[in-house]
Amino acid sequence: MLLFALTVLVSSILLFLVQPIIAKQIVPWFGGSAAVWTTCLTFFQLVLLAGYAYSDGVQRLSARRQSILHAILLIASLAALPILAGVHWKPSGDEEPLWRILGLLAATIGLPYFMLSTTGPLIQSWFAREQPNPAVAQRAYRLFALSNFGSLLGLLAYPFVVEPWVATRHQAMAWSGLYGLFVLLGLLVAVRAARPVSGVVAAPETAHVGAMAPVESREQHDQAKIKTLEHEYEHAPGAGATIQWFGLAALATMLLLSVSSHITQNIASIPFLWVLPLSLYLLTFVIAFEGRRGKGWYLRNNMMLPAMALAAVMTWGLNTDDGILDIDYAIPLYLAGLFLICLFCHGELAQSKPPARYLTRFYFMIALGGATGGLLVSIVAPRIFSYYWELPIALMLTGVAGAWIGMRYVQGPLRAVFVGGSLVSLAVCAHYSRLHLEERAFDNIYSARNFYGTLKITERDTPAADGPVRRLVHGVILHGLQELSTTHRQEPTTYYGRHSGVGLAIEQMGRQSPQGIRVGVIGLGVGTLASYGRPNDHYRMYEINPRVIEIAKTEFTYIQDSPASVSFALGDARLVLEREPPNRFDVLVIDAFSSDSIPIHLMTREALSVYLRHIQPEGVVAFHVTNRYLRLAPVVRQIAEEAGYRAVLIEDEPTDDPRGLMALSDWVLVTKNERLLSSRAVKDKTVDIEPIPGLRTWTDDFNNLFQILK
Repeated sequence: MLLFALTVLVSSILLFLVQPIIAKQIVPWFGGSAAVWTTCLTFFQLVLLAGYAYSDGVQRLSARRQSILHAILLIASLAALPILAGVHWKPSGDEEPLWRILGLLAATIGLPYFMLSTTGPLIQSWFAREQPNPAVAQRAYRLFALSNFGSLLGLLAYPFVVEPWVATRHQAMAWSGLYGLFVLLGLLVAVRAARPVSGVVAAPETAHVGAMAPVESREQHDQAKIKTLEHEYEHAPGAGATIQWFGLAALATMLLLSVSSHITQNIASIPFLWVLPLSLYLLTFVIAFEGRRGKGWYLRNNMMLPAMALAAVMTWGLNTDDGILDIDYAIPLYLAGLFLICLFCHGELAQSKPPARYLTRFYFMIALGGATGGLLVSIVAPRIFSYYWELPIALMLTGVAGAWIGMRYVQGPLRAVFVGGSLVSLAVCAHYSRLHLEERAFDNIYSARNFYGTLKITERDTPAADGPVRRLVHGVILHGLQELSTTHRQEPTTYYGRHSGVGLAIEQMGRQSPQGIRVGVIGLGVGTLASYGRPNDHYRMYEINPRVIEIAKTEFTYIQDSPASVSFALGDARLVLEREPPNRFDVLVIDAFSSDSIPIHLMTREALSVYLRHIQPEGVVAFHVTNRYLRLAPVVRQIAEEAGYRAVLIEDEPTDDPRGLMALSDWVLVTKNERLLSSRAVKDKTVDIEPIPGLRTWTDDFNNLFQILK
């Protein structure tokens, strides 16, 4: 048992460590979008499905042939090491990111990840085959709980132990070394599995692993084997059980991804918040498949109806305060709901697990359901929905699943209670989902969704403004607004006012170069900064989302009304700038941040060197560092000073804003232009940048969010 358990534990830790390791390598190439991580998860689910299908399919081979095939694949997978993404996979800017990411992952970690995915179900089946007694063989399912525990360790180890201390390249090299250890363990297990099963039988009823009685005769052994086969075929899973396995696994994965998107994009972009939903999801597997002598700790009578009730409350929560519950209540509510509903799904899976003879089929259906749920959320939903409707749909399906379980397994008076409670939950979810749909449509004049998220334009009258105010919202994050009155529609708003750091930089550089300046803007928004343009100025806008360019051109007038000439570059700004010849910008604005989630690859030593190649000797790089959770100014100052430039923090808290269209902002200006830094306008707004003790310079290979948490 020890060899089996050690192999499963090592494989599961590596399985979840490799996901953030490879994702961190490629996220900067695709704009730092949250959709990159979702696409990576989809790839991992698909390969997991392939691994489980392999584990089920090889059961048709003899034990010896299974072992030989698996050993060959294990050895072949070593050719993929080390797991470093090739630079030739970097996008050029206008291709579909989804398929390029999937292809990159397949080429870089496809076979090693596939072999890790096969380990859990295959080794469990090999362990079960060694046990003639069905009761002992069922203990193979405890290895599944161990596997999920190892996955949880790997998941938590990365952000809290690995990432803060180990450079990205060294992470990949260390993982590759540990993978070699896994291959060695896998080969040892394969050799053991190839040996003929010894003629032993467990003592009746009270048998435990290691407490085996010798067979007194060949006849006794044959009779025991016949009884085992009769027991297994008597409990062979039917179509209903197979559908249930698929459906419950798909529902749990849909909830995991949709709740993760909701709390990280619509509630708060708090660093590391994405870890919590996935950790709770894995923990429910451990609880469901471990404890109470392998029967799990899930109790239907105590846990099912609370899960149904939380599904209803979660749907109600979508309809408060413009669709977003206060963060102090929303995060606990949605995490608790995710935990209890996933525990319901995984607990019912554990309750319906088949005899060990069919465990690979059982795991295959779980993987198929998980992959389907992941595909529905990450690939299908963005193409058929203009908003995140997958969360309300998943919550309604929770009521359907509860009614199914109640009808199928609950007897007597309790059946009416469980079925009725589930149907009430379904009705409440449907009601509040309809209200949510109506709320999302209120004052909405445009909505669209693609790989990079959901965009919505709202328009409403504001009492203090002379005309209606139009807003661009990404999820629930404001990405720019414009007052549409003729008098004020070219006035900069939000973070870009004339007293903000970026406003001062552009106007001061304009005074120094009255003949015209060149301004680069990374992160278009609604094109607000074009309002500073003069007839001889040129503005070049870098934007990764083609929908945003379309919206800025057609739904807002900053671009079309600007006296300056305006050009656009589609793609990740850093990659585009790396390919372009020097632009000789007077001001280069770094503003490609979505709420409090920052594309780290735009704030590293290497990134700054790219920016400096594109500015005039006296030019300015303006970093937007407004953030509720992170202290970004010290990071920028450190990389600037290493490059021989000064960095000053400009804080702007608008006090004279009767129309309510301005926002508090923090900008760091990086420059050698002493004339600009000594100007009265800049000096009056400059504040000290407090250093962070022990802060290491951010590079493409190393960055640490823990050190800059507020």
